[in-house]
Amino acid sequence: MPEVMIDFITSLDGYAAAEGWPGLWGLGGPEYLAWLDQQLATGYTVLMGAKTYRLMSAMAAAGGDEPAFAAMNRLSKVVFSRTLRPPLSWTNTTLVGDDAVGAVREMKQNGTTPMRTLGSLSLCRSLLSAGLVDRFRVVVFPVLTGITGRERIYDGYPDVALEMTASRTFDGRLQLLEYAPTVLAGPPGA
Repeated sequence: MPEVMIDFITSLDGYAAAEGWPGLWGLGGPEYLAWLDQQLATGYTVLMGAKTYRLMSAMAAAGGDEPAFAAMNRLSKVVFSRTLRPPLSWTNTTLVGDDAVGAVREMKQNGTTPMRTLGSLSLCRSLLSAGLVDRFRVVVFPVLTGITGRERIYDGYPDVALEMTASRTFDGRLQLLEYAPTVLAGPPGA
């Protein structure tokens, strides 16, 4: 059965983005970017929502020849949306208008390709709450964006126990943390 991995980048204070800051908070060093390229070369299906699709497909169209976008163009992508209409312009993209949890559950039961999320905070929250996530990976960037931070990642999440399965430091400053998640009914011992 293929695994589902939530894959986030975040500021230390838990934001997915920050107003006025450059991409990757301006800290995407050579070691991290090389690792990202390696990740894109592995075969997996990207799961995302409409907002992420709009942002990333526009960046891919504008970035065209950049290696990262060329690799993203080759990957299979599934977009969950009730607002987008086919055909979608980004290559290798399938639109699913049905319930994302049910669709991912079916993809997991009947598929063979691992799946990773890209952004899509509410999609990730739904998949985790439904117990469909096998791995939870986050790369923490050493910045606090309390005033300019946008899109708090973990608001509305259930309580989750995380067992560390891997960690790594990139460029002497970025921390990759990877966990096996277990959704809890409430605080331990309650």
